[in-house]
Amino acid sequence: MDESEIQLKRRENEEQATKERARILGLPYLDTRDFENEIPLTMGVLDVAQMHRDFIIPLQKGGGEEHFQFMVTSQTPRTLIERMRQEYNDDGERVDFFLISNSAYKVFMLRYDPPREVKYDDIKIAGEGDSETIAAVSQTLSTVSVDKVFDFLIDQADKLGASDIHIENLRNEIRIRMRVDGLLHPVATIDKDKYRVIMGELSSRANVSTASNKPQSGHMQKEIVQDSITHILNIRVETIPTMYGQDAVLRLFNFDESLLNLDLLGLSKEERAEINEIISHPRGLVLMVGPTGSGKSTTLYSMLNALNTTDRKIITLEDPIEYGINGISQIPVNTNAGGSFAEELRSVLRLDPDVVMVGEIRDADTAKTAIQASITGHLVLSSFHANSTAAAFARMIDLIGVNPIFASSIRLIVAQRLVRKLSDSKKQRLATEAEIKYIRKVLEGVPAEILSDFDLENPLLYDPVITEEEPFGYSGRMMIMEQLVVSDEIQAFIRGDVAEVNTEAIEAVARKQGMLTLEQKGILAVLRGETTLKEISRVI
Repeated sequence: MDESEIQLKRRENEEQATKERARILGLPYLDTRDFENEIPLTMGVLDVAQMHRDFIIPLQKGGGEEHFQFMVTSQTPRTLIERMRQEYNDDGERVDFFLISNSAYKVFMLRYDPPREVKYDDIKIAGEGDSETIAAVSQTLSTVSVDKVFDFLIDQADKLGASDIHIENLRNEIRIRMRVDGLLHPVATIDKDKYRVIMGELSSRANVSTASNKPQSGHMQKEIVQDSITHILNIRVETIPTMYGQDAVLRLFNFDESLLNLDLLGLSKEERAEINEIISHPRGLVLMVGPTGSGKSTTLYSMLNALNTTDRKIITLEDPIEYGINGISQIPVNTNAGGSFAEELRSVLRLDPDVVMVGEIRDADTAKTAIQASITGHLVLSSFHANSTAAAFARMIDLIGVNPIFASSIRLIVAQRLVRKLSDSKKQRLATEAEIKYIRKVLEGVPAEILSDFDLENPLLYDPVITEEEPFGYSGRMMIMEQLVVSDEIQAFIRGDVAEVNTEAIEAVARKQGMLTLEQKGILAVLRGETTLKEISRVI
């Protein structure tokens, strides 16, 4: 028996009990199931407050204006029925009362007095030292009903464009912070009751234990509806026990497959052409490098989307799966439970894929397996933790040693960062002497045709302007990307042909071949008025 059948059975039992109760009370019984949702409501006879207080509902005026009919329940005071009967009769009006079930009464009352949708104030991000905003948001959260507080937090984080929600146990309170445009901002403090509700929701939705004394990972999805537009929010949940309780971080991935597009990443024509050239080949290894939160996954998924055609078999190995893409076989690898990227990769290669994405290369076994796959007719995409493209080469050599096979497999390394973009209210100024000296030093060796659009003698820079709409002067983020296409000279480092293998030596060769570093790309973005030197210094 399913849930609807159970509800129907319960209602039938209740109606039978009400029918028997009506016989005892001497009132006519009325079964409203056939019309309770359709019959027009009789307005202007009783006020809603009395209907709630006395469990009585006007049914209709029938047989003339002087004939009134009311529905009552077993909770309606008998004295009220007798008094109303007397008053109506004294006025020469006829009145009838019918006994209905409590369920019928609730259906009618939901029509007479539908629940009002509570509109809570939107969460605002506080500026530095702005304790009033934090207090106001804390007050809002304290008024949100316990069954809605978890969803409210996620909806608000999505509306703010936050990438993370941090729920942290302090000595005397629970702090909520959100990461917006790469920076963490205090949002509110909540009491223990709300914290327990949030952790309870995490426990049931993301399959993590609130009693665990070990770090845990979970995953959940939530449908977000804003302005009649629906999108799916993928949420990665990480919890860890701390001195005062269990902290949680919710990483939000606003999934929209149409946004996973190389054209939307802000790449220059040259950068896009290099990527197109590399990923169009049937084999080779492409590495994305950068710290957590630098947009590596988005770029990798955008590459996969560009390759996602009916004539290619694409398989991904991910821990966890952050975006679901139609047409691609995505396999979760739970490394916390003993899963291994290398082992899974060896298994999926038997399925003869054209393209494989490995979520992250973390050890020598995975690195060697990915390299082996890339020289046996597969295009392999993966991420790797390093600060720059040259540093990734040096780290990989440290990981697997001098490896001629790696030299022939690696095609492209991309390092990237996300920096905040200045809002339209930015203000222009002349650079200081120290800034001019720094800019010239960083751009030394950059081809003249790239610098021809800028005045390096008296460069103009921009500063953020704080407004009510943009409390930090920035709006959104942009990508800064460094691309190292592997040439014969770069391969020489991997083969062991060069005596000294270090990050500086590799970067010097790459720059000589025309590569612009992350710092150089950042300074060019500053000169274009897209961001600030302070932001480049913070991120790069």
